[in-house]
Amino acid sequence: MEEKVVEIRGLEKSFGDLDVLMGVDLDLYKGENLVVLGKSGSGKSVLIKIMVGLLKQDEGTVKVLGKDVANLGTKELNELRLKIGFSFQNSALYDSMTVKENMEFPLVRNIKNLSRKEKDMKIEALLESVGLPQSINQMPSELSGGQKKRIGVARTLILEPEIMLYDEPTAGLDPITCMDINNLIVQIREEYNTSSIVITHDLTCAKVTGDRMAVLLDGQFDAVGTFEEVFPNAEDQRIKSFYDYNFINS
Repeated sequence: MEEKVVEIRGLEKSFGDLDVLMGVDLDLYKGENLVVLGKSGSGKSVLIKIMVGLLKQDEGTVKVLGKDVANLGTKELNELRLKIGFSFQNSALYDSMTVKENMEFPLVRNIKNLSRKEKDMKIEALLESVGLPQSINQMPSELSGGQKKRIGVARTLILEPEIMLYDEPTAGLDPITCMDINNLIVQIREEYNTSSIVITHDLTCAKVTGDRMAVLLDGQFDAVGTFEEVFPNAEDQRIKSFYDYNFINS
């Protein structure tokens, strides 16, 4: 039986009168890239925030790497978060730091016993892995949008997370750079044996990166399966219009 690294059951979350998640069930398996699709405001980001303990659910359970997130104390929660890499939509690089300093920052904060040589070796290996070894001394302002995304992913990987969370990884990028980032997400899974959740509304990104899709509509996962199982012959008009918008009308 495949190992589950994330197990979500009966998840509910509301903000006042606004019901965002209404009985969500979802599994992420070891070594899998799972794409969570949905329109803006559908609750994709709320789901991720609950997974890492930034928000508390109203009902249901969320287990990550075997831990019930809602019941963890501060120390245990921080330990769990070190095993989860979060690739932000805007890359979240520090503008006043070089690429090398940005890469080193998580190491300085979280791993106290690394030598200068060990830090340099990790940084150089990861920059090589994302195809940007030459950018080590550049400032973020000197990088393109795609390069910033790659550096952001490399910095996330430096703590060797078991789970990667990608938030709209192709947002704001041109089509060629989008394909580069999509291929990088697949490469990262193969090289580092990560399990990943990719949040997107870009179906090309979903098709390239995802082993399975989970479509979040009206607070629930309406369809879960491979791209071919969910699209393009969906009978649900909401899913069909999602496909048409990405592949026919654009």
